[in-house]
Amino acid sequence: MTADPRPPAPLFRERLGVPVRWWLVALFFVVSVFVAVAFYLGPLNGLIAAVLCAGIVAAVLVPYGSLTVTVDERALTVGPNRIEWAWVGGATTLDADAARHRLGPGADVRAHLAVRPYVQESVEVTVVDAADPHPYWLISSRRAAELAAAVNAHAGARTAEEVTDADS
Repeated sequence: MTADPRPPAPLFRERLGVPVRWWLVALFFVVSVFVAVAFYLGPLNGLIAAVLCAGIVAAVLVPYGSLTVTVDERALTVGPNRIEWAWVGGATTLDADAARHRLGPGADVRAHLAVRPYVQESVEVTVVDAADPHPYWLISSRRAAELAAAVNAHAGARTAEEVTDADS
């Protein structure tokens, strides 16, 4: 039998988008640029400057807010990064204070960070691969308890030998 090439259905999926209040601040910024340039150089130049400014703001905010966290049968995927279950030791939910401590004085500089400042809670995922330079992943999540439960349900589910055999 051949392996199914389709990716498995996600058991947990979350997209961390930029909050509406950030878009409102960006809108006020673009309007301010329009008013300032239009007053000094005329309405046409103000409109051109505002359109360029809006494009730059969108080019920054859209990718920044497109972090997707997925848990499926094969692995934990955070943005472009992926870790198979054989290398995951478990997950712990961190409230706002614990997450702030883990990002500040309690941080390990080797940690893999996938955090967003507009999300208060985080999940710390322990990495058990001795060859991996990251001791843990710190992942922002609006549904931290659900993410931790999904990760813990699969953590260490496969041995390293099974991963090696599956990849061979």
